[in-house]
Amino acid sequence: MNVFLSWSGTRSKEVTELLDEWLQCVIQAVDPWMSSKDIDRGSLWFSEINNQLQNTTIGIICLTHENLNKPWILFEAGALAKGLSNNRVCTFLIDLEPTDVGTPLSQFNHTLPTQEGLWELVRTLNSSLKERALKENILEQVFQTYWPAFENQFKEIILNTETTGPVLKRDEDDVLMEILSATRSMDKRVRNLELTNRKIRSISRPRELSPNHMKNVKNMESMIYDLSKQDIPKSAIVSIVSDELEIPSFIVSQTVDSILNEKGQ
Repeated sequence: MNVFLSWSGTRSKEVTELLDEWLQCVIQAVDPWMSSKDIDRGSLWFSEINNQLQNTTIGIICLTHENLNKPWILFEAGALAKGLSNNRVCTFLIDLEPTDVGTPLSQFNHTLPTQEGLWELVRTLNSSLKERALKENILEQVFQTYWPAFENQFKEIILNTETTGPVLKRDEDDVLMEILSATRSMDKRVRNLELTNRKIRSISRPRELSPNHMKNVKNMESMIYDLSKQDIPKSAIVSIVSDELEIPSFIVSQTVDSILNEKGQ
């Protein structure tokens, strides 16, 4: 399974290289790809990266204060996010907190460089392998074996690299507006889902017939017979009979089908 690793800047690159090797130790079926080592000399780097993005369904974006708003990071994130129903994009927050990340990157699942954060990331990757996935108890044993190595090397990278970008804290109003926007969006999706469910229930649940409807049902078959002799389309017969006799269209439609089958039409 291809996993695209996105980076920008020295610290981000070193952590990405660490993830590249470490993930292959934990899940051998994973095949990470990063531009610094996987583009052949002489290749058109933009085309190569674009091809990788098109064939990748999982991406990990390694974010730092330095690259948080870099155009290249935003480009790769947008390309990875194509078709969110199938693709998964995770942000790996190297020296950031979730509240430091603004839109559009805030929409993705954030992973912190902690044991709990890495474990959830590994579980996500493993579940995407489907029939090739490791059993969770085996995965956990492998993870516990390799976690100390990741932790030590990650700390060394943080100590030996500098944050060259400005550490900009987001304005509280900006954070609140993002939360409000996300809440409104979620509320809209819930309301749309409830409306859809109500429509489905109303279609699938037959309406009860009143006594007047029951009386009109007796005249329905004869009316359908008369109309069918005039070569009127089924949809028109259903509409005419339903309106004239005040009978639900689904009942008329079933009766029309039955009569036409008997007549061999």
